[in-house]
Amino acid sequence: MFPLYDENPTELLPTVTLFLIGSCVLCWLLVQGGGFSIDIFLSSICNFGTIPIEITGNSGIVMGTSPCQIGGYSWQTLFSSMFLHGSWLHLIGNVWFLWVFGNNVEDSMGHMRFLLFFLLTGVVATLAHALSVPTSAIPMVGASGAISGIMGAYLLLYPGARIRTLVVLGYAITVISIPAWVFLGLWALIQSVGSAMSPIGDGGVAYMAHLGGLCAGMVGVSLFRKPIGK
Repeated sequence: MFPLYDENPTELLPTVTLFLIGSCVLCWLLVQGGGFSIDIFLSSICNFGTIPIEITGNSGIVMGTSPCQIGGYSWQTLFSSMFLHGSWLHLIGNVWFLWVFGNNVEDSMGHMRFLLFFLLTGVVATLAHALSVPTSAIPMVGASGAISGIMGAYLLLYPGARIRTLVVLGYAITVISIPAWVFLGLWALIQSVGSAMSPIGDGGVAYMAHLGGLCAGMVGVSLFRKPIGK
């Protein structure tokens, strides 16, 4: 399943959503070299990606083969890592999900609340990943944890909103309109199954970041949404 757009109008121009999308794109092009130089790319994820063992300080056996030199604590990467990506496909997928779900959540919170919500849920998501693999030396990058927080907020704010969804089943491709609670419920189920089946610390999809962000978004949305009538 892939969301094409939602049938949910907005009142505010989603300036922060557009700013975050632009920031991710610019970081990919300017900091990571658009993925065209392996040296620049590796340097970016080693310097600005989140390496779990540098967050936890765990002295156990290091998990995974990392291209990075490990040393010291790097808590600032909890923020920087969410603006980096692993490939063009990773970037495009994330900014598309951010656009589909972010504009309405920004509408419900206002610009500055939404920006703070994005950053905080992104940090919680990254911590969830780091704590799930505390001795991993494999860097994690991507905005998907923070976007998962936005999706959690969307689920509670607009459960009945219709999501136009591209569905691929073998050779059959179709577009259907489904309620947000169905789309996001299935998405959460996929993340849970993926987390249960994925080898710990294999450097693949950070399912725990997605689930951590989703939970943070669902818990935090009531604190960040605008008071009724404003």
